[in-house]
Amino acid sequence: MFSSNAFDYINVLDKAADASALRNEVIANNIANVDTPGYKRQDVSFEKELKRALGMSKYETMDSKVSNLKVNDLKSRVYTDIRGFSYRYDKNSVDIDAEATYLAENQIKYEGLMNSLTSEFKNLQSVMK
Repeated sequence: MFSSNAFDYINVLDKAADASALRNEVIANNIANVDTPGYKRQDVSFEKELKRALGMSKYETMDSKVSNLKVNDLKSRVYTDIRGFSYRYDKNSVDIDAEATYLAENQIKYEGLMNSLTSEFKNLQSVMK
């Protein structure tokens, strides 16, 4: 059977896009709970996982790091932000201005990931022609 690494970057970009979509949901949930007493903001951990997985071998090229990456081990995790310490009397840790900034940042990141995925598929398409 023929083995190819043609989808290595696509698989990683797909996982990153899924994490970004999940982060969008979590931020929307934070915004929806801005007035809920005792609510603690949540976020998604993915970038640290990816950095850790790619940083395991320092002396490899990015292509070899990505091809050796176990994509199924990359998990997006929702966590409660304990640093989201609250100065409010109701103990809610959501700052609506910060959440709006996080949402805009995440939307830009997601758009970049989609552009990268589109580019990878265009590269595959041109190779197949």
